[in-house]
Amino acid sequence: MQPDNYLAAGRFIESDDPLIIEFAERTAGSGDQLSQVLRLFHAVRDDILYDPYVPMGDRSSYSAKATLINGRGWCVSKAALLTACCRVIGVPARPGYADVMNHLATEKLLERMGSDIFAWHSYADIWLNGKWVKATPAFNISMCEKFGLKPLAFDGHNDSLFHEYDQAGNRHMEYILDRGTYADVPFDEIVTTFRGLYRAVLLGIEGDFQAELGAT
Repeated sequence: MQPDNYLAAGRFIESDDPLIIEFAERTAGSGDQLSQVLRLFHAVRDDILYDPYVPMGDRSSYSAKATLINGRGWCVSKAALLTACCRVIGVPARPGYADVMNHLATEKLLERMGSDIFAWHSYADIWLNGKWVKATPAFNISMCEKFGLKPLAFDGHNDSLFHEYDQAGNRHMEYILDRGTYADVPFDEIVTTFRGLYRAVLLGIEGDFQAELGAT
């Protein structure tokens, strides 16, 4: 598909919603597209808190708009929000997915999931300077600091997918499987996978993920 095919709003990437339009335009500001996208990336990464305790069987947990309203979301919905914001300012973008090992998690989350392999970890694939560039806005700065990680940077020129190493140089995350990119969030496919692998998290997990980080 041509890049311009990734400008339209979707069911979960609600780039035509007034709330998202206002947020994207206000945050992006003026200037060239690269500068605007970088502002959007940092706002979604750091101002929207990462929260994998959301009910992953609920459609609202995949919505860019709901994530903006709630001020928190998990990797799938935060990538959807960044994708939606890019589309608002006329930059083609699409959500992409991969399975990773050793994801950033609390003991509670790992116990409920029953695995250290996280399927459908999400990023935003953004069309900049004539090529697709991957950006992962999932993990806010304060969370990274508690895990001993540098915030995942994005410069608009190079792919930024996941934290391969922590600040001490130890391997932290490992890429396992590329699930590709989509025009909208593939809700049915993701939930089908989760029903088979992580049924215990479909209704959500009680607690405050960000608050619990200090105890890990």
